[in-house]
Amino acid sequence: MNTIRQACRELGTFDLSGCTIYTSCEPCPMCLGAIYWAHIDRIYYGNTRKDARDINFADDFIYEELDRPLSNRTVPIIPLLRDETLESFRLWSKKEDKTEY
Repeated sequence: MNTIRQACRELGTFDLSGCTIYTSCEPCPMCLGAIYWAHIDRIYYGNTRKDARDINFADDFIYEELDRPLSNRTVPIIPLLRDETLESFRLWSKKEDKTEY
């Protein structure tokens, strides 16, 4: 995450298309999300998420959670006021000066 933030700062953009990232381990879900949001083209990694689990890093648990239906996850994920909140998305889609991601 810090490396992505620094690269964005140095390049003056949040779009890192054309960039490659090297990491000691398969990215955790948070880092993987940041990699996708930054449009990084390629990831090289050393250890797998299973290797991380074997030394008690719990990243693999999050991947397993993501495979479960929302109703079966450890932390409850509860929809709320969808009709009302959709209005903010409608406004965003109509906004002419938005920054596209």
